[in-house]
Amino acid sequence: MAEGDQKIENLLNLAMEATKEERERSENLEVGYDEEEQTWEVIVRYSGTLEGQVPRNWAVVQLSGGYAIVTLPQDEIPALAALPQVEYVEMPKRLYFSLDAGRAASCVSAVQTSQSVWPGSLTGRGILVAVIDSGVDYFHPDFRNGDGGTRIAAMWDQTGSLPGVTGGSLPPERDSERIGVGRIPEGFLMGVEYTREEIDAALETGSREDGYEIVPERDVSGHGTQVLGIAAGNGRASGGRYRGMAPDSDLIIVKLGTPRENGFPRTTELMQAFEYVARKAEAFGRPVAVNVSIGNVYGPHRGTTLLETYINRMADRGRCVIAAGTGNEGNTGGHAAGRLVSGQPQRIELLVNDYETTMNIQIWKDYADEFEITLVHPDGRRVGPLGPGAGAARYRIGTVDLLVYYGEPGPYQGRQEIYLDFIPGKTYLDSGVWGILLTPVRIVTGEYQMWMIDARARGDGTRFLQPSADATMTDPSTAYGVIAVGAYDARSNSYAAFSGRGWPEEPYSPKPDLAAPGVDITTTAVGGGYVSVSGTSFAAPFVTGAAALLMQWGITDGNDPYLYGEKARAYLRSGARQLPGFTRYPNNQIGYGALCVRDSLPV
Repeated sequence: MAEGDQKIENLLNLAMEATKEERERSENLEVGYDEEEQTWEVIVRYSGTLEGQVPRNWAVVQLSGGYAIVTLPQDEIPALAALPQVEYVEMPKRLYFSLDAGRAASCVSAVQTSQSVWPGSLTGRGILVAVIDSGVDYFHPDFRNGDGGTRIAAMWDQTGSLPGVTGGSLPPERDSERIGVGRIPEGFLMGVEYTREEIDAALETGSREDGYEIVPERDVSGHGTQVLGIAAGNGRASGGRYRGMAPDSDLIIVKLGTPRENGFPRTTELMQAFEYVARKAEAFGRPVAVNVSIGNVYGPHRGTTLLETYINRMADRGRCVIAAGTGNEGNTGGHAAGRLVSGQPQRIELLVNDYETTMNIQIWKDYADEFEITLVHPDGRRVGPLGPGAGAARYRIGTVDLLVYYGEPGPYQGRQEIYLDFIPGKTYLDSGVWGILLTPVRIVTGEYQMWMIDARARGDGTRFLQPSADATMTDPSTAYGVIAVGAYDARSNSYAAFSGRGWPEEPYSPKPDLAAPGVDITTTAVGGGYVSVSGTSFAAPFVTGAAALLMQWGITDGNDPYLYGEKARAYLRSGARQLPGFTRYPNNQIGYGALCVRDSLPV
């Protein structure tokens, strides 16, 4: 492997070696590639500076802490990796929304009264709540003040484009040429940013149709609107009955970009969203609680990807708390794990359902261990041992084309990945029970982990036949700087089986941190009403709003100017309620317990 290649993520190396047809038929290998422009968008970690060091045809968005998003031709990626200041390069990953009577269960009512312990009550006053998601129905009454004006202090629609500007890209020096309201945020190269005044102008038209002519941002899926209602809705459309956790907070909204029609946002858009929120919070001079209710299963689940390490940096920037849902992979059968013993082969079986169009499996292991991998087709045919070898290996078994890539440890990832991409030779993959046979060669620890593609991207029946529910949290909830939030059913006081779990034993940083209501939650809906939702997507904003209340008490109300970051996490963990059925805390299902704001305040 060339020196430059070692600074390039395994998956990106495989994607560059794959043919055009292989990338098009794969779920992961084309993420970040623009076929029309024949360019890649990649994540870069670097030291020093990139200014003046890269060709003019490379588009560079510099982020905080030595991270950047770079768009460049594919054949120039090795040149990027060869730059001495570049430390590592990753391709983007697809992100999935974690879909699948919370206020009282979270002990928030007691802190939102006029009791003397909390004068004026805790409502998020003076704090920013930022939601990075699918956008917002900014017309919804719950996101407007009593005078009808918006509570949104700033909004960036990454999918937006400026009228009269091709592709929405207008250099800052040509900002005077734009038509109408909105602008590309300073330091970024896409989307449209709207101010409070511009959103108010849209609201003052009195109709959605006319308002969208001024600020055309819309939440098509409704997910972001639902999340925001839990974190910070003020309940105006329900007479206060369905208000959220921090109803008096001001809001920052980022609608994540979807590079393709009917596509999913990517980690590159998420990283830029974090950067935008941090810059805005600093410009406003306000503390910020940030909510992330999206994720993906790719990676070793140990907090070491560039997305995770970047978010760790952002968690330490300013007066900030970041909360993320653990995902809904807990009971989907997408994870298998085990430990090999010398001389004892193991067979891992997985069911591929009918009409499955895509499948990939990551196998992560200790680099010191050596074992052969053989793939067994449902009809008994075998191919293997698979790899290892330089670059991508290709096999045909049944009607399925198999791409295999044996990765090497990297500077930020000491474990070894073997990546298997199943590509249908026809329309669908061969269905039935497949086998992955692991034959020990040299065993030191013997521990291995396997993850399938995200449940949202595969059929309901496709799963490992002997799955492990442990280590099913999604990235970025696995980042150490994030408060990871699992879900429980507040009606039965029981853990929600879909909620992603942490490692069975995590001595240094227990994950998740705590759980919040995530089953049948009533929240704001696009169009002005309310809807019932379930998933860790809707558990996370309870904690985001709770963090805003703690920061109001500490920072806005002057009781503790340092109540943010790790201190807020510690207070939330300390106040968590224990649930029936658990004897050990923290644990890998609900962490320190269920959110209780009242008991998390140090009074």
